[in-house]
Amino acid sequence: MGWESLRQWGGDAARIEPLAGGTANDIWSVRVHGRLAVGRLGTRSDADLAWETKLLQHLDREGLTVPVPIPTTDGRLFADGMVVMTFMEGGPPQTPADWRRVAGALRELHRLTKGWPQRTGWRSSTDLLEARTGTKIDLGAMPPEAVARCRAAWARLAGHPTCVVHGNPNNPGNVRVTASQVALIDWDEAHVDVPDLDLVLPHNAADLDFGALDIAAQASAAWEAAVCWDDEYAVSRLAEVRQV
Repeated sequence: MGWESLRQWGGDAARIEPLAGGTANDIWSVRVHGRLAVGRLGTRSDADLAWETKLLQHLDREGLTVPVPIPTTDGRLFADGMVVMTFMEGGPPQTPADWRRVAGALRELHRLTKGWPQRTGWRSSTDLLEARTGTKIDLGAMPPEAVARCRAAWARLAGHPTCVVHGNPNNPGNVRVTASQVALIDWDEAHVDVPDLDLVLPHNAADLDFGALDIAAQASAAWEAAVCWDDEYAVSRLAEVRQV
Protein backbone atom coordinates (compact mmCIF):
# COMPACT_ATOMS: atom_id res chain seq x y z
CA MET A 1 0.00 0.00 0.00
CA GLY A 2 2.95 2.35 0.39
CA TRP A 3 3.08 5.40 2.61
CA GLU A 4 -0.70 5.80 2.67
CA SER A 5 -0.50 3.10 5.37
CA LEU A 6 0.82 5.80 7.72
CA ARG A 7 -2.81 6.86 8.19
CA GLN A 8 -3.21 3.77 10.38
CA TRP A 9 -1.21 5.65 13.03
CA GLY A 10 -3.82 8.42 13.14
CA GLY A 11 -5.39 11.03 10.92
CA ASP A 12 -2.70 13.59 11.75
CA ALA A 13 0.25 11.25 11.01
CA ALA A 14 2.50 12.76 8.33
CA ARG A 15 5.88 12.30 6.69
CA ILE A 16 8.45 15.05 7.23
CA GLU A 17 11.66 14.21 5.34
CA PRO A 18 13.65 11.18 4.18
CA LEU A 19 16.42 9.90 6.42
CA ALA A 20 19.79 8.60 5.27
CA GLY A 21 20.98 5.08 5.99
CA GLY A 22 18.18 2.95 4.60
CA THR A 23 19.14 0.45 1.90
CA ALA A 24 16.51 -2.28 2.16
CA ASN A 25 13.86 0.17 3.44
CA ASP A 26 12.42 3.62 2.78
CA ILE A 27 12.95 5.59 6.00
CA TRP A 28 11.43 8.97 6.88
CA SER A 29 11.07 11.17 9.89
CA VAL A 30 7.35 11.36 10.64
CA ARG A 31 5.05 13.09 13.05
CA VAL A 32 2.64 10.87 14.95
CA HIS A 33 0.35 12.02 17.77
CA GLY A 34 2.14 15.37 17.69
CA ARG A 35 5.62 13.96 18.29
CA LEU A 36 8.64 13.23 16.13
CA ALA A 37 9.12 9.58 15.19
CA VAL A 38 10.69 7.43 12.47
CA GLY A 39 8.70 5.53 9.86
CA ARG A 40 10.19 2.59 7.99
CA LEU A 41 8.56 1.01 4.94
CA GLY A 42 9.93 -2.23 3.51
CA THR A 43 9.09 -5.67 2.20
CA ARG A 44 9.77 -7.79 5.29
CA SER A 45 7.21 -10.50 6.05
CA ASP A 46 4.79 -10.17 8.95
CA ALA A 47 6.61 -12.98 10.77
CA ASP A 48 9.91 -11.15 10.38
CA LEU A 49 8.46 -7.86 11.63
CA ALA A 50 6.79 -9.63 14.55
CA TRP A 51 10.19 -11.04 15.61
CA GLU A 52 11.86 -7.61 15.40
CA THR A 53 9.14 -5.63 17.15
CA LYS A 54 8.83 -8.20 19.96
CA LEU A 55 12.60 -8.04 20.44
CA LEU A 56 12.63 -4.23 20.62
CA GLN A 57 9.79 -4.20 23.15
CA HIS A 58 11.67 -6.73 25.30
CA LEU A 59 14.91 -4.75 25.18
CA ASP A 60 13.11 -1.51 26.04
CA ARG A 61 11.40 -3.12 29.03
CA GLU A 62 14.79 -4.37 30.23
CA GLY A 63 16.29 -0.88 30.06
CA LEU A 64 18.28 -0.97 26.81
CA THR A 65 17.95 2.19 24.71
CA VAL A 66 16.39 1.15 21.38
CA PRO A 67 13.72 2.48 19.00
CA VAL A 68 10.37 1.40 20.44
CA PRO A 69 7.54 0.45 18.06
CA ILE A 70 4.59 2.86 18.24
CA PRO A 71 1.28 0.99 17.77
CA THR A 72 -1.30 1.80 15.11
CA THR A 73 -4.59 3.21 16.32
CA ASP A 74 -5.92 -0.37 16.63
CA GLY A 75 -2.89 -1.61 18.56
CA ARG A 76 -0.76 -3.32 15.90
CA LEU A 77 3.03 -2.88 15.97
CA PHE A 78 3.32 -2.90 12.16
CA ALA A 79 1.01 -2.67 9.18
CA ASP A 80 1.52 -3.37 5.46
CA GLY A 81 5.29 -3.58 5.84
CA MET A 82 5.49 -0.35 7.85
CA VAL A 83 6.86 0.16 11.35
CA VAL A 84 6.79 3.49 13.21
CA MET A 85 9.31 3.86 16.04
CA THR A 86 10.41 6.42 18.58
CA PHE A 87 13.06 8.88 17.41
CA MET A 88 16.52 8.37 18.92
CA GLU A 89 18.51 11.48 19.82
CA GLY A 90 22.29 11.76 19.50
CA GLY A 91 25.09 11.36 16.99
CA PRO A 92 27.49 8.61 15.93
CA PRO A 93 30.27 7.45 18.26
CA GLN A 94 33.51 9.32 17.61
CA THR A 95 36.03 8.54 20.33
CA PRO A 96 37.46 5.32 21.79
CA ALA A 97 35.48 6.08 24.95
CA ASP A 98 32.27 6.30 22.89
CA TRP A 99 32.99 2.92 21.31
CA ARG A 100 33.65 1.35 24.72
CA ARG A 101 30.18 2.48 25.74
CA VAL A 102 28.82 0.88 22.56
CA ALA A 103 30.56 -2.37 23.49
CA GLY A 104 28.87 -2.21 26.90
CA ALA A 105 25.44 -1.77 25.29
CA LEU A 106 26.08 -4.71 22.97
CA ARG A 107 27.10 -6.97 25.82
CA GLU A 108 23.88 -6.04 27.60
CA LEU A 109 21.92 -6.94 24.44
CA HIS A 110 23.66 -10.31 24.38
CA ARG A 111 22.96 -10.94 28.07
CA LEU A 112 19.28 -10.11 27.69
CA THR A 113 18.66 -12.42 24.71
CA LYS A 114 20.22 -15.75 25.61
CA GLY A 115 17.88 -18.44 24.32
CA TRP A 116 16.01 -16.06 22.00
CA PRO A 117 14.47 -17.84 18.95
CA GLN A 118 16.05 -17.38 15.56
CA ARG A 119 14.65 -14.69 13.26
CA THR A 120 12.23 -16.17 10.73
CA GLY A 121 14.09 -17.58 7.74
CA TRP A 122 17.56 -16.65 9.02
CA ARG A 123 20.54 -18.87 9.73
CA SER A 124 23.44 -18.33 12.10
CA SER A 125 27.02 -18.42 10.86
CA THR A 126 27.49 -21.91 12.29
CA ASP A 127 24.21 -23.11 10.73
CA LEU A 128 25.81 -22.27 7.39
CA LEU A 129 28.47 -24.89 7.94
CA GLU A 130 25.82 -27.23 6.55
CA ALA A 131 22.95 -25.08 5.28
CA ARG A 132 23.42 -23.27 1.97
CA THR A 133 20.78 -20.54 2.21
CA GLY A 134 19.33 -18.21 4.81
CA THR A 135 17.52 -14.93 4.13
CA LYS A 136 20.07 -12.80 2.24
CA ILE A 137 22.69 -15.55 1.97
CA ASP A 138 22.93 -18.03 -0.90
CA LEU A 139 26.20 -19.91 -0.74
CA GLY A 140 25.31 -21.56 -4.04
CA ALA A 141 25.89 -18.20 -5.74
CA MET A 142 29.48 -18.01 -4.47
CA PRO A 143 32.51 -19.78 -5.98
CA PRO A 144 33.27 -23.05 -4.14
CA GLU A 145 36.65 -21.71 -2.99
CA ALA A 146 34.92 -18.67 -1.44
CA VAL A 147 32.40 -20.89 0.36
CA ALA A 148 35.23 -23.04 1.74
CA ARG A 149 36.99 -19.95 3.11
CA CYS A 150 33.83 -18.61 4.73
CA ARG A 151 32.95 -21.94 6.29
CA ALA A 152 36.48 -22.36 7.63
CA ALA A 153 36.11 -18.97 9.36
CA TRP A 154 32.68 -19.84 10.78
CA ALA A 155 33.84 -23.27 11.96
CA ARG A 156 36.04 -21.55 14.53
CA LEU A 157 32.83 -20.33 16.22
CA ALA A 158 31.34 -23.82 16.55
CA GLY A 159 30.21 -24.63 20.07
CA HIS A 160 30.08 -20.99 21.21
CA PRO A 161 26.87 -19.85 22.96
CA THR A 162 24.42 -17.79 20.92
CA CYS A 163 22.04 -14.88 21.50
CA VAL A 164 20.65 -12.00 19.46
CA VAL A 165 23.32 -10.02 17.65
CA HIS A 166 22.63 -6.55 16.27
CA GLY A 167 24.43 -7.50 13.07
CA ASN A 168 26.02 -4.22 12.03
CA PRO A 169 27.00 -2.17 15.09
CA ASN A 170 30.45 -1.17 13.81
CA ASN A 171 28.70 1.13 11.33
CA PRO A 172 28.62 4.49 13.18
CA GLY A 173 25.32 5.31 11.48
CA ASN A 174 23.64 2.52 13.44
CA VAL A 175 24.46 4.01 16.84
CA ARG A 176 23.29 7.21 18.52
CA VAL A 177 25.35 8.48 21.44
CA THR A 178 24.50 11.24 23.92
CA ALA A 179 26.13 12.12 27.23
CA SER A 180 23.65 9.90 29.05
CA GLN A 181 22.85 7.02 26.72
CA VAL A 182 23.86 4.77 23.83
CA ALA A 183 21.05 3.85 21.44
CA LEU A 184 21.33 0.97 18.97
CA ILE A 185 19.23 1.59 15.86
CA ASP A 186 18.62 -0.13 12.48
CA TRP A 187 17.90 -3.73 13.46
CA ASP A 188 17.55 -5.04 9.89
CA GLU A 189 20.50 -7.42 10.27
CA ALA A 190 19.68 -8.63 13.78
CA HIS A 191 19.46 -12.40 14.22
CA VAL A 192 20.61 -15.13 16.57
CA ASP A 193 24.33 -15.88 16.30
CA VAL A 194 27.59 -15.91 18.27
CA PRO A 195 27.91 -12.63 20.23
CA ASP A 196 31.55 -11.96 19.34
CA LEU A 197 30.42 -11.17 15.78
CA ASP A 198 29.03 -7.90 17.22
CA LEU A 199 32.24 -7.05 19.03
CA VAL A 200 34.60 -6.38 16.13
CA LEU A 201 34.54 -2.67 16.87
CA PRO A 202 36.83 0.30 16.15
CA HIS A 203 39.78 0.57 18.57
CA ASN A 204 39.00 -3.01 19.73
CA ALA A 205 36.59 -1.27 22.08
CA ALA A 206 35.26 -4.60 23.36
CA ASP A 207 38.79 -5.47 24.52
CA LEU A 208 38.83 -8.92 22.91
CA ASP A 209 42.09 -10.79 23.30
CA PHE A 210 44.15 -11.43 20.17
CA GLY A 211 42.77 -14.91 19.54
CA ALA A 212 39.12 -13.99 20.08
CA LEU A 213 39.46 -10.86 17.96
CA ASP A 214 41.02 -12.82 15.10
CA ILE A 215 38.27 -15.45 15.18
CA ALA A 216 35.50 -12.83 15.32
CA ALA A 217 37.04 -10.59 12.64
CA GLN A 218 37.48 -13.48 10.21
CA ALA A 219 33.95 -14.77 10.82
CA SER A 220 32.48 -11.28 10.49
CA ALA A 221 34.29 -10.60 7.21
CA ALA A 222 33.07 -13.96 5.88
CA TRP A 223 29.49 -13.15 6.94
CA GLU A 224 29.46 -9.78 5.20
CA ALA A 225 31.01 -11.28 2.07
CA ALA A 226 28.24 -13.89 1.93
CA VAL A 227 25.40 -11.48 2.73
CA CYS A 228 26.46 -8.95 0.07
CA TRP A 229 27.75 -11.33 -2.61
CA ASP A 230 28.84 -10.45 -5.25
CA ASP A 231 29.25 -6.68 -5.22
CA GLU A 232 32.54 -4.82 -4.81
CA TYR A 233 32.17 -4.58 -1.06
CA ALA A 234 31.59 -8.33 -0.73
CA VAL A 235 34.68 -9.08 -2.78
CA SER A 236 36.75 -6.76 -0.58
CA ARG A 237 35.45 -8.44 2.57
CA LEU A 238 36.19 -11.91 1.19
CA ALA A 239 39.76 -10.76 0.53
CA GLU A 240 40.13 -10.33 4.32
CA VAL A 241 39.23 -14.00 4.93
CA ARG A 242 42.25 -16.25 4.96
CA GLN A 243 42.52 -18.94 2.33
CA VAL A 244 42.02 -22.50 3.44
